[in-house]
Amino acid sequence: MQRLPLGFALPARSLLPTLLALSLLVATSPAAAARRAGTDLAGHIDPFIGTGGHGHTYPGPSLPFGMVQLSPDTRLTGWDGCSGYHHSDTTVYGFSHTHLSGTGVGDYCDILLMPVTGPVPWRSGYPDLADGGYGSRFSKDQEQAAAGYYRTFLGDHGVEVELTATPRTGLHRYVFPAGRPARVVIDLDHRDQLLDVGLTVVDDHTVAGFRRSRGWAPDQMVHFRAAFSRPFTVHGVMAGPEGLDHRTSKMVLDFGDLSPSGGELLVQVALSPVDAEGAAANLTAEWAGFDFAATRAAARQAWTDMLAPFQVEGATDEELTNLATALYHSFLAPNLFSDVDGRYPGMDREIHQAIGRAQYTVFSLWDTYRATHPLFTLVQQERTRDLAATALSHFREGGRLPVWELAGNETDCMIGYHAVSFLADAWLKGLLPRDTFDPDAILKAMRDSATRLHFGLGAYQRQGFITIEDEPESVSKTLEYAYDDFCIARMAADMGRDDLARAFARRSQAWRNLYDPASRCFRPRSNGQWLKPYDPRQVDFHHTEANGWQYRFGAPQHMPQHLALLGGDEQGLAVLDSLFTVSDQTTGRHQPDITGLMGQYAHGNEPSHHVAWLYHFCGRPQRSWERVRAILEQFYTPAPDGLIGNEDCGQMSSWYVLAAYGLYDVAPASQQWLLVPPRHPRMSMTFENGRTFTTRREGEGAIESVTWNGRELESSYLTHEQIMAGGELVFRLGRDMRWGAPFRERPGVALDLPPIAAAPWAEAPGHSFRDSLQVTLHSIDPEAELFWSDSQKHYLGQQPYTGPITVTETTDLHFHSRRGQASSALMTASFHAIPAGWRVTPLTLPSRQYTAGGPASLIDGRRGPDNWRTGSWQGFDGVDFAAELDLGRPTPVTRLGAGFLQDTRSWIFMPRSLAVEVSSDGQEWRPVGTVGHQVPEGEEGIFREDLTLAYDGPPVRFVRFRAQNYGTLPRWHRGAGGQAFIFVDELLIR
Repeated sequence: MQRLPLGFALPARSLLPTLLALSLLVATSPAAAARRAGTDLAGHIDPFIGTGGHGHTYPGPSLPFGMVQLSPDTRLTGWDGCSGYHHSDTTVYGFSHTHLSGTGVGDYCDILLMPVTGPVPWRSGYPDLADGGYGSRFSKDQEQAAAGYYRTFLGDHGVEVELTATPRTGLHRYVFPAGRPARVVIDLDHRDQLLDVGLTVVDDHTVAGFRRSRGWAPDQMVHFRAAFSRPFTVHGVMAGPEGLDHRTSKMVLDFGDLSPSGGELLVQVALSPVDAEGAAANLTAEWAGFDFAATRAAARQAWTDMLAPFQVEGATDEELTNLATALYHSFLAPNLFSDVDGRYPGMDREIHQAIGRAQYTVFSLWDTYRATHPLFTLVQQERTRDLAATALSHFREGGRLPVWELAGNETDCMIGYHAVSFLADAWLKGLLPRDTFDPDAILKAMRDSATRLHFGLGAYQRQGFITIEDEPESVSKTLEYAYDDFCIARMAADMGRDDLARAFARRSQAWRNLYDPASRCFRPRSNGQWLKPYDPRQVDFHHTEANGWQYRFGAPQHMPQHLALLGGDEQGLAVLDSLFTVSDQTTGRHQPDITGLMGQYAHGNEPSHHVAWLYHFCGRPQRSWERVRAILEQFYTPAPDGLIGNEDCGQMSSWYVLAAYGLYDVAPASQQWLLVPPRHPRMSMTFENGRTFTTRREGEGAIESVTWNGRELESSYLTHEQIMAGGELVFRLGRDMRWGAPFRERPGVALDLPPIAAAPWAEAPGHSFRDSLQVTLHSIDPEAELFWSDSQKHYLGQQPYTGPITVTETTDLHFHSRRGQASSALMTASFHAIPAGWRVTPLTLPSRQYTAGGPASLIDGRRGPDNWRTGSWQGFDGVDFAAELDLGRPTPVTRLGAGFLQDTRSWIFMPRSLAVEVSSDGQEWRPVGTVGHQVPEGEEGIFREDLTLAYDGPPVRFVRFRAQNYGTLPRWHRGAGGQAFIFVDELLIR
């Protein structure tokens, strides 16, 4: 008999297969057993792929979509430490039970265990060998990982470590050396900031506790219960940080010398996001009887079943490894977030019950709506229903659909409201039955996301787009909101809600308001004009982890309409080609996510992921295949650095899976799968309905013809319904590229798009001028009429625009366009007359990212807003701000100064002081004085202050300003040791 926690006793082996089978939560159909006869892809999984480079994956065991991700922690800080592990590391700090797969922000690494021998030196903060901590060196040639399994050897402690998992537990096996005390460290004060902690000994085989922490998730709670195969004594404890009432956060358990009995120690650790009782119940339900081999085999079988629907012929071992591991990464997240009894913590911090389903967490939707969730609609349909139910529970319990949810916390990381994409896509594909899902409730939740006023949505709803004055990342947010609105329009139309369908179909055309015909890019708008200067290669705060090139095709929901603006098929083809063939050099700020460059196409980050497929819309699917094939071959390899960018919770790998099968939906909710030949000669996937989709290619060369179920295919896509019905898609290759000649039907959703009048823009040399300025008005709609006024902000009294407008004094121009019955929002462009003769000469140069358009921006009369990312402030990186103002002639003045901004979270500090000098001839200078500020340096938030000095003296012509940079960032700052910025706008003269 095997001793169990909670006083239960069960046979060590007999119930293990049954208990695991009941709790694996692997969605398999009755046909699963039949599928296992083909290629065992699970044997080709390599969890080390993506652990090097910038993939940010972890190598430890997890079951499909499991709650536990048991893995070594080798890196605790830095961008490449987001998962807690990097393949280049040679020191391991311990083995924790939660990890994020491929994210760009770090969190988790909760409940760390570390087997040690000998004395344990306690250290506060991060354990580090150089710091006298309990970590250990380990050798790569003694490290092994496979589906559901990890092994390593701790050189400094002489301990062999093996790990495996069940859905809610992790099972450790340690083999200690002879003649040395076997000890295990339990560290709950590991990595993220500890908010609360509890660690208690239940009996001489069992420890329980909880950890509440702040990281990316601002309030994460995890409970655990650990059962050991041998009795222990407590060797030592350590209290947590100040403010936690000296509660124990670290403990060392002593098991004595285990060598007489083989040195083996096993521990099974169960997690619960709910409470201690949940952790205990999870441990009982998934109890492994300390049978490591059987548990490892069950974990492997779970992955065998998960990958069984996918079959491949004609692939090499390396190619099978790429595909198997891509499937593996696709099916790691979202993660199980409900206990065996269905309880879970809601977004309202209350405990709720999931009945007849599982609750999940980790919704990386900006990434995964593009390929991962569409892949799920093919092969994880039952789980898709649970994911949809989870998202809707967020709305019921927390008031919002998820954006980037993590451990019951909304992080609001990334942009858009892409829960509506995966919900609409699932609904339109028939995966959300009405007897379980209320479509009106779904539509209500979607509309809530679309009608909020945060993150620029107020401006978006008011005027149909976002300007740089309204919100940072204005281009990306406008485009992605428009795509999400397309999804809402599609679902509303399917429900017969024509009023909402038309309203959101109008909103889905917001991309037209940012289309600049001169650059043929979606261009930032500022002050009623296009942002100047403009470089589509520039990485800036107007785009999300990208530049103008990478968002150049950011309206996938309306590709036929976009191509029409570009000039049709041939012009669209030329622009698409240029994206892949121009120089891959970017300008502006450094953005580590922009990797995997082919020209300006960046496969290492999500905004580019659909672009290689867009040749289909130009009638050139052959060209799409060429691009897709090159990406598959160049950017995915069976090596630790084999992912060209962050894995992002499955998105990078799901793209590979779909592309390998020759399928992609560039605008999920379209229900159209674009087609290219498969990566391997024959590939198939079997669905939960028992049907099988097979795709194969014959011959070599270009695509000559394509058949679907034996009939010539006269389009370059299949509908989702066609694919789910099963069948065989055959590509015949040869010398003559014939497939793609004018098809009867092109891809693109045939929506009844209500006409809109695109927002017009003003064209002028700048926002400020001397003497006079000529302004012209423009629209992308040739048939649009333009109207303007310089006196009032409404339509009444506006006159037809017939030609250039001359401005001779500070003026606000108000204008709009009309196209039939449709009118644009009212635009305003302000032009400021600079006093005659005023000139600014910079004495130090601003950062190239923060020039605000040049020196004249310091005297253009337009004050920078609190949102410094709009580009209206000049920023000086690690240097003083110094400038000289020439007033053109001796001028009586009474006060002199400048406006500054502080945002310490972004390294922007108030200057230590501002010194002002004046001169009548530019040769002899006299000081006016020096002034400091009253802004607290350690307080977070946005602060603005004008630093000015009174002047009582003769008229002056020249004024010199010098603001002293704060300098090196202090120890309390997260960027300690770096250099501060000064942000300035505007020079103030009274």
